[in-house]
Amino acid sequence: MKFKIVTLGCKVNAYESEIIKEKFLENNYILDENNPNIIIVNTCSVTNMADNKSKKLIRREKKNHPQAILVACGCMSQNHQNDLDDLGINILIGNKDKSKIVFLVENYLNEKHNIKNFYDMQEIEFENMQVNKFTSQTRAFLKIQDGCNNYCSYCVIPYLRGVARCKNFQKALAEAKALVKSGHKEIVLTGIHTGSYYDSNHDLTDLVMELAKINGLERIRISSIEIVEITDKFLEMLKNTPKVCNHLHIPLQSGSDEVLKTMNRRYNTQKFVKIVKKIREVRPDISLTTDLIVGFPGETEQNFQESYELCQKLEFSKIHVFPYSKRDKTKAAEMSKQIDETIKKQRAHQMLELSNQLEEKYYQKFINQKLTVLIEKVYDDYSIGHTSNYIPVTINEKLKENTEYEVIIQNISQKNVNGVKSNCVILN
Repeated sequence: MKFKIVTLGCKVNAYESEIIKEKFLENNYILDENNPNIIIVNTCSVTNMADNKSKKLIRREKKNHPQAILVACGCMSQNHQNDLDDLGINILIGNKDKSKIVFLVENYLNEKHNIKNFYDMQEIEFENMQVNKFTSQTRAFLKIQDGCNNYCSYCVIPYLRGVARCKNFQKALAEAKALVKSGHKEIVLTGIHTGSYYDSNHDLTDLVMELAKINGLERIRISSIEIVEITDKFLEMLKNTPKVCNHLHIPLQSGSDEVLKTMNRRYNTQKFVKIVKKIREVRPDISLTTDLIVGFPGETEQNFQESYELCQKLEFSKIHVFPYSKRDKTKAAEMSKQIDETIKKQRAHQMLELSNQLEEKYYQKFINQKLTVLIEKVYDDYSIGHTSNYIPVTINEKLKENTEYEVIIQNISQKNVNGVKSNCVILN
């Protein structure tokens, strides 16, 4: 039988979809995007837009392939498990048992009864999974953590992913070694709250330092980390471990102390600025990207301007802007002074314009500099890859995929960074 997987949302979902794909292939199913007998939609629920997109994709797949077995899993399924009866789903699960979907499909084929399995996400343990090779990309994701204990007032994900829990330290190292053996040169450590990783007296910094010892692993990228988790120990590791990519994604969410407090964030702007300064002392050219919510309940024009000015001051290389999305079950949904959608859109537009300016300014710093690019996509007359500091670079030459080249950055055109391969030998 033939299967297809549609994935929305975060890197954790991407990792889990890769697990699902491996399990199907191991059981002699065939991947077929055009004529599948089985369709798995791995959904997202981080915003209302994500909910709607997930439902829209499920409807589309059902319309295009009415005879296929339809499986829905992930955060939107977990969040709306009792409201999806009209979508024609045959197997409905949440954020547990994704690695068992093949078994559930075969059970459905034998019993011919729809399946609906959900669990109390506050009670479950870490679901051990291991990807052997990412077939769809050069870099590999390694899920080391799931769930979150922070309960930020705007966020529904802790209710859908459960409490924070982590992969066994030795199993994480073993999976990384298997991925490197399969040819991956870059591994992205990912989780719902990646920076909270802890197992057997080992924290995220310990894990990174052990990963750095793996021969053949050239880059270790951290998908996201909270500012309060950047300790002196982490900074020392960042200073002395060149395999760690020159890029950190650190969510700010707001540049207003008043808003940060109502968001239930665990820092203020003074602490954020202080730690960013420390990061740049050990990695002067590091790319720092962030998440920012605009239009949070009660956010005044002054609060928004504080966010805007702080982002200017910190010179992020990219700002991922999210208009506040009201999520049931969260404290923010019950707050007064909800912001008008028109104002949210205006503020999001302003912040995105700033992001574009800061991104181009950061890229401009590297014109005529030599950077190492890991090639990810190769076409007839050009190649595309990313630098350690996550600059996407186009080289007008057919190069070798999954290989690092030294590239001289020539110019930036509408945020497209163009480079030429230097005369130096190919690295590794």
